[in-house]
Amino acid sequence: MLLVPRGGVEVGLPSIKHFQFEWDLIITRKIGAPHHKEIAIGAVTVDGQYLLYEEYIEHLHVPTGYIEQEIEKELREIKRRLITYRGHDSFPNVQHKVVILVDDGIATGFTLLAAIKSIKAHQPKKLILAVPVGPTETIEALRQFVDEIICLHSIDHFTSVGAYYETFPQVTEEQMSYYLEDLKKVHHHVKSLIPLDKAFYLIC
Repeated sequence: MLLVPRGGVEVGLPSIKHFQFEWDLIITRKIGAPHHKEIAIGAVTVDGQYLLYEEYIEHLHVPTGYIEQEIEKELREIKRRLITYRGHDSFPNVQHKVVILVDDGIATGFTLLAAIKSIKAHQPKKLILAVPVGPTETIEALRQFVDEIICLHSIDHFTSVGAYYETFPQVTEEQMSYYLEDLKKVHHHVKSLIPLDKAFYLIC
């Protein structure tokens, strides 16, 4: 199971503990537009692969040099976080494995798509995206990139991920440390795949 920090760690923890799933982290960082960092013009993953939103880049006349600098900056931040969280920044070992990618929800799906493409480049046996909630249109668009999607609540008129939780506080660094210590107690000895419907029921 691959968890997207920080929300994906909190969501995936119960299933990992219950079923003793193997687990690891994958971090994708948004590339923000110049002067408008909240607008995503791309995303980058730990192995240096990136995805660019060409339409926005052209519309905003974003210089190539800026994009290259931002990719390098965000890649450094990804590596820093991975070293902090798990002690090394190597890409998770997914080759020939069934991978369940878990996040706390989907909004635009852009950063998740970058993660998906990066994972697929490392040749998993099967890739499953598992989230509690997301917009119907985005979920359908992502289906072509994965083998299966598990989404408990597909919303036609979607607003934000947090709107569909009773409470949606940001996971703090202190909580992340607690969750990761809890995860490190899990024995990584799974030999067979647990039925996914049962596994994801436990996630939520």
